[in-house]
Amino acid sequence: MPDTIILIPARMASTRLPGKPLADINGLPMIVHVLRRAESAGIGEAVVATDSEAIQAAVEKAGGRAVMTRSDHASGSDRIYEALEALDPEHRYGIVVNVQGDLPTIDPAAIRAALGPLADLAVDIATLAAVITDPAERTNPNVVKVTGAMVAPGRLHAATFTRADATGAGPHYHHIGLYAYRRAALERFVKLPPSANEQRERLEQLRAMDAGMRIDVAVVKSVPLGVDTPEELAKARQMLAN
Repeated sequence: MPDTIILIPARMASTRLPGKPLADINGLPMIVHVLRRAESAGIGEAVVATDSEAIQAAVEKAGGRAVMTRSDHASGSDRIYEALEALDPEHRYGIVVNVQGDLPTIDPAAIRAALGPLADLAVDIATLAAVITDPAERTNPNVVKVTGAMVAPGRLHAATFTRADATGAGPHYHHIGLYAYRRAALERFVKLPPSANEQRERLEQLRAMDAGMRIDVAVVKSVPLGVDTPEELAKARQMLAN
């Protein structure tokens, strides 16, 4: 498999939890917790891509690496592509893993699992999901569901992503927003205009699917905690303290 780099997009402009990448979790900024888990995955260098000098300084103080990017990016995918081109103009890295900067409890094994589907050369983008076990998640529009055909043990070929209610017997899958891209797929994706399905569902992965790109899903055991609110931040502090 080609060489891999992990890029973690991070920006300060969160509306529900201002400055959340620097939120303290048991003595370390949240972004440093994410970086260390990405490093622990052991699949390649991990770098934070940010538009904030404060985030860059916090990462570097912890011994990590950060690269500055523009502040006007519409998505994390755009930010990591700018960072990738700056870090690797020679195109040494053939696979790029995008780990969200608000997942301080992400399991390093889950990050590694995202590479699995890319062993199939027909797959452009790989992502993660876990089986929905809480019935309330089936009707929660904030939970993105993925459907598809099981093409190998623990691997789905995605058919669609949606916020709509999950119906039928199941199993139903909770999508986890971590992506592993072939470099050419990332470059193609960021140059595509938003699609109608993407705008309707507010899910950018549908842009790739509408353009005919193949997304496969590695099924992992659990959904990591995403931190978007003060309540979730308190929960992350408790989880990581334990």
